[in-house]
Amino acid sequence: MGFVIDPPKQASVAVHNSEDRFPVRRIFCVGRNYAAHAREMGHDPDRELPFYFTKPADAVVDNGTEVPYPPETGNLHYEAELVVAIGRECKDATLEKALDHVFGYAVGNDLTRRDLQSEAKNKGRPWDTGKAFDHSAPCAEIHAIDQVDNIENARIWLSVNGDIKQDSNINKLIWSVPEVIVNLSGLFTLKPGDLIYTGTPEGVGPVVPGDVIKVGIDGLTELETKIV
Repeated sequence: MGFVIDPPKQASVAVHNSEDRFPVRRIFCVGRNYAAHAREMGHDPDRELPFYFTKPADAVVDNGTEVPYPPETGNLHYEAELVVAIGRECKDATLEKALDHVFGYAVGNDLTRRDLQSEAKNKGRPWDTGKAFDHSAPCAEIHAIDQVDNIENARIWLSVNGDIKQDSNINKLIWSVPEVIVNLSGLFTLKPGDLIYTGTPEGVGPVVPGDVIKVGIDGLTELETKIV
């Protein structure tokens, strides 16, 4: 059996210390998972159940790639995030076993057309136009979980043209990585190849063509993206 059109190229992310790549199946993103960011966006950061939005797998962009400023927006924002790569199928995970399903971690940037997202919010519409556009998920190489120490207390930061804009710690997540996996795996059967962008701290803001964005998390490869 063949296909009536050429199948799309498999989206993938580089893997630290390997020539092999991690195939991307789906991208889940956790909304408002840092209290200070929830407040800066005008929301109550109380510990209600997490919520999610998605991006297409081919929104992934390799480290060092130049990203074109997207159309139909005048307010493109950066969002530094810890990315979790799922390596084993996961359904109704328990808190104790949640991390057994993780292949590794990476540094990501949830690029957002903030004006389109805000318009959608105000009209009670989905966020797809604001979040799920082409090149909207830059991701550095994935570090296998056994190569990463103390990620739950790692510093996370972002700079634009050398100026620090976001500076926080993974321990400030409202919902920790294991808790997100437990909740998300109760809603979906997580499969190998799924990525979870776990949320961004406060300090989000706009970028313009020519800006260089760097994102770092202790112990992981730094992510660099230039907007063109």
